Order: sequence, then structure tokens, then C-alpha cells
Amino acid sequence: MNNKSTITLEVTLDEQKMPDTITWSATQSEVNEPLDARAFMLSIWDPAERNALRIDLWTKKMMVDEMNDFFFQTMMTMADSYQRSTNNAELSAEMKTFAKSFYAKANEEMKKNVL
Repeated sequence: MNNKSTITLEVTLDEQKMPDTITWSATQSEVNEPLDARAFMLSIWDPAERNALRIDLWTKKMMVDEMNDFFFQTMMTMADSYQRSTNNAELSAEMKTFAKSFYAKANEEMKKNVL
């Protein structure tokens, strides 16, 4: 017997076709209603073309500090996924070092622009 889960992303656009709201849900989730999100990144590997297909969207409500956190956390979890899928702890650690450096620089740049 195959288990299936359907993940649904719904994006509402404004008059200029910019994302206004993003919600998501999953059939295997314990939550019965769609959950709000301010951004998502979807990457799909096309084995025939050996190419990554991507959709990156964020709403107008997404703040710069949230985007910094989002990118940092995404890079850290990508490093974890890379290690689990390749068993390459050294390159995973390098990715995490870069992510931490990126995060520190992004936050420093944000502070400069606020002042």
C-alpha cells in the first residue's frame, strides 16, 4: 500500500500580480486549516535535464530581518540535508560556516541601513 501526502501552496496576488498572501497545507498534517506563510522556496530536481527548477516567492509583508532569518535557516537545513544524503560532513560544515558568516554580514548590513 502506498502512502500519499499532498502539499498545497496557495498564493493570492494583488493587482500588480505580486504575492499578497501565501498559505499552505498538507494532507498528512494534524492541522486542519491552511497555515499562513510570508515566503517559500521550492526546488525540484529534473533528472532528465539534470537541472534544478525553482520557485521563490515572498509577500509584501516579509521584512528584511525575516528574510535574513529565512535564508540563514534554509542554508543551515540545506547543509543538514546535504550531509544526510551524501555523508559528507566536511562540506556540510563548510556550508554551515558560510551560512553563519552570511547571516552575520546580512544583519550588520541591515543595522547600517537602519541608522
